[in-house]
Amino acid sequence: MQWSISEIETFLLVMDVGSISGAAIRADVSKSVVSKRISDFEASVGTALFTRHAGRITPTDAAISLAERLRPALAELVAATESVASGDAALRGRLTISAPMSFGIQHLGPIIAEFACAHPELEVVLEYDDAITDLARAGFDVGIRLGEMDDSTLVTRKLCEDRRAIVASPDYLERHGPLSKPAQLSNHATICYLNKRIGEIWRLDQPVSPPKPSRLTTNNGEAMRDLVIAGLGIALLPMFIVHEEIKKGRLVPVLPELRPNALPINVVWPPVKPMPRKLRLFIDHLVERFGETPPWLQE
Repeated sequence: MQWSISEIETFLLVMDVGSISGAAIRADVSKSVVSKRISDFEASVGTALFTRHAGRITPTDAAISLAERLRPALAELVAATESVASGDAALRGRLTISAPMSFGIQHLGPIIAEFACAHPELEVVLEYDDAITDLARAGFDVGIRLGEMDDSTLVTRKLCEDRRAIVASPDYLERHGPLSKPAQLSNHATICYLNKRIGEIWRLDQPVSPPKPSRLTTNNGEAMRDLVIAGLGIALLPMFIVHEEIKKGRLVPVLPELRPNALPINVVWPPVKPMPRKLRLFIDHLVERFGETPPWLQE
């Protein structure tokens, strides 16, 4: 049985993205190269790993079982190889990062750019998506997660905590009246976040009936903020999203006596031993740049 690491990597990539063309784009190679690697790998293992019909491929049961065993094995192999590098050796290979859209665009880009500049031989792949991604299955080395961690299979290191604020636009408060008592919350409508229920978002330091859902729902915090600015409802949002608009007077914090639970900002990664040097240095870089108090709360 003869196979190559590139064949295994390509096989797992096709499993992750679900198509030959998608894997080719992700790996920056032609579709014919991906197809040949898959065919060669199937010949090496002696069984069909995909069924092909009308231009689509579907993994077989054998492929699903094999992928579950190969993912951690490949990660261990890569980590073991990288761990022998001396402390001053240049970082090489690929570092794949998953991060939430709004947080990534506003606050992560310059930090990652700085790391990329310091390690010119390292390939960095950064993907923004507000949906929670299965890091190991999607092939990511590391991710940024906002909020309490539910996935106990990931290794977690807290970067910082962000405050949250209940906000409304001046126009909304003029039309609907000021919010002066916590009991008034239930008379107002909140812009809804697609990825979490209202009860998961509206966690405060005292029992209060949360606002009712509005007719507007989105999967992005900046979109929620913009709908609040337009006077279409209130929202409970992190300060990293609203602090500039509060300073400009486009949003107004309401009910400051209520203290929403802080928003943990964590860096997470699938457990792998030994830990790849590129991953360890990147996490240390994030921790150093954020510190205990995030930059937007220091202004």
